[in-house]
Amino acid sequence: MTLNWLYLDLNSYFASVEQQINKRLRDKPVAVVPCLTDATCAIAASYEAKAYGIKTGTMIYEAKRLCPKLICVKANHENYVDYHHKILTEIEKYIPIEIVASIDEVACRLMGKQCQENEVRQLAKNIKQGLQKKIGKYIRCSIGIAPNRFLAKTASNLEKPDGLQVLYTQDVPERIKHFKLSDLTGIGRAMEYRLQRSGILSIEELYKISPKHMRKLWGSVQGERFWYMLRGVEIPIDTSQRRTIGHSHVLEPKFRQVDLAQQVMSRLLLKAASRLRRLQYYANNLSISFRTENGLKMQGTKKFYRACDNITLLNEGTKIWNDLIKKNQIRSVKKISVTLSNLKKKTELQPDLFTTIHQQHLTERFESLSEAMDTINSRFGRDSIALGNIPNQIQSFSGTRIAFTRIPDKKEFNE
Repeated sequence: MTLNWLYLDLNSYFASVEQQINKRLRDKPVAVVPCLTDATCAIAASYEAKAYGIKTGTMIYEAKRLCPKLICVKANHENYVDYHHKILTEIEKYIPIEIVASIDEVACRLMGKQCQENEVRQLAKNIKQGLQKKIGKYIRCSIGIAPNRFLAKTASNLEKPDGLQVLYTQDVPERIKHFKLSDLTGIGRAMEYRLQRSGILSIEELYKISPKHMRKLWGSVQGERFWYMLRGVEIPIDTSQRRTIGHSHVLEPKFRQVDLAQQVMSRLLLKAASRLRRLQYYANNLSISFRTENGLKMQGTKKFYRACDNITLLNEGTKIWNDLIKKNQIRSVKKISVTLSNLKKKTELQPDLFTTIHQQHLTERFESLSEAMDTINSRFGRDSIALGNIPNQIQSFSGTRIAFTRIPDKKEFNE
C-alpha cells in the first residue's frame, strides 16, 4: 500500500514546554501538576522523570518516593496553547496539516512525491529540524508514516523520544506485536478487558480474527472498522456536531469546604455558559456531579426548554448543588464537574407553547446581559465583570485547562 499519512506526536509536550521556557528545569526530572500538593497526580512527566517510572496519572507522593529530586511545576495552559499555535505554523511551512488531533498531535496527508519513502523521510527530518531551530531544542517529536492515519499514529509510538518510523501494512502485526492491546488507539481499558475475557491477549491474536468476529466483540460496526484500519484502509472521519460543553476541576485542599466548593462550581458553570454562547448554542440539560474525599460520587441533572444565559444556568446549578449537598449531608468536595448537554443552535429550537410573552422577554434580557458581560471580559480580562462577588482565590483557580483531545480557543482564557 502507498504511504498516505504523516503523524506527528510531540514528546512529553507540557513538560517539554516548561523545560524550554525555564532553563532551571532542563535535563531534570519534571512533573507538571494541576496544583502544588502531594495529593494530586502528574498530568505530564519529562523523559528524565519517566526514567524513574513516573508517568501521566502517577500520584505525586508516589512520584516523589520514586524520584526524591522530582521538580513539580503547576501547569500553565496558556503557554501550552501559545506553543501549540507556533508549532502548527512551523509544521505548515513544510506540509499542510489535515487534522489537529489534540494539543500535541497532528496528522498530515501526503501527496505526490511525498508518498515515496525517501521523500517523506526527508520531509519528516526537515520538520524536526525546523521545530528544533525555530521553536526550541527541547521541543521534540516522534513521527509515524503509514498508509492510513491509524497506522501512522501507531508508527509514531514505535520510537520515543524523537523517533521517525515508517510502518507498511505488510509489517503488521509483526512490528507492533510487542505493544499491549491498549496501546492501539480505540482500545481502552474496558475494551481490553472484554478482549482478554474472550481469549484475545495479544495484537497477533487480535489480527487473526475475522471482521464479523471483531464486530461482535466490539458490539458495533466500530469493531469491523477497526479490522480494516489495522490493515491500512482509510476510514472516513466522523464529523458529528458537538454534543456537550463542560468543565471539571480537582480542588486543592483549601477549596474543599462546601461553601468554597460551591463558588468553584459557580465559576466553572459561568465559564461553560460563556463558551456555550461563543459557539452559539443553547443547552437543554445541565448536569453537576462531584466526588468527595472518601470517593463518594453523586450527580444531579435538570432539563429545561433552552438556556444560554448566566442567570438561568446559575439558578438551576445552585438548585442542583443545594439538593445534592443537603440530601447527602456533604461536608467537603474533592472534584467538581459541570456539563451542558443536548445542545442546539437557535434555528433548531422548537417553539415552546407554554412560555408566556413576559417569560420570553425576560429570557431575552438575560441573554443580552450575558452577552454584554462576555464582551467586557473579552476586552478587559476574565472576571472584569461578574455576577456577584468572586473572591480572589476563586478567580485565580479557574483558568482554562486543556483536555487531551480539545485545544482551547485563546478567547477561553478570558472566560
